[in-house]
Amino acid sequence: MNAKLAQRILKMAKWNIDLNVPEDVRKKCVMIVAPHTSLWDWVLGKMVFAAMEIKPVVMIKKEFFAFPIGGLLRKLGGIPVDRKNPKRLPMEMAERFANSDHLCVVITPEGTRKRTEKWKKGFYFIARQAQVPIAIGYTDWGHKRCGIFPNTFMPTGNYDADLAFIQQHYFGMIGKYKGQFNLEDKK
Repeated sequence: MNAKLAQRILKMAKWNIDLNVPEDVRKKCVMIVAPHTSLWDWVLGKMVFAAMEIKPVVMIKKEFFAFPIGGLLRKLGGIPVDRKNPKRLPMEMAERFANSDHLCVVITPEGTRKRTEKWKKGFYFIARQAQVPIAIGYTDWGHKRCGIFPNTFMPTGNYDADLAFIQQHYFGMIGKYKGQFNLEDKK
């Protein structure tokens, strides 16, 4: 889909899209996007990324890549992930980053559309292993706004402090299904 068409559709649907994209996102980064409470997040996200002229890849559990939908998911930027072997994933993704000139990997840190008490840490370890910045994207259904916060950051190695920094960006945001979005640190 072309950027102008995506922008028009989003405007007609009354979504406010921040089209400013940090330069790192156009190079190499791990982008997290939250809240993630519905499959509609993916549909909206595809539209928003088209409007921003970004072609990210998305990590999806490998079980979804069975015939006949697997080829379509790959064509749409899906990367199959073996959730039974999570310790290998950062190394595998670091290799992908090393072999790519441009790569933006989008991950929903909640890891599921259901309410979770703790976010998955994979996005963090992938960024550390690949030595790429983390971009913080958002889909706020409560205020009908989407975008990427202006500054990417390199993970420091202090996961708890970095997670608190990341999650402060999401305070007040609402997923499509209220009550399913949860932040670990509610300061």
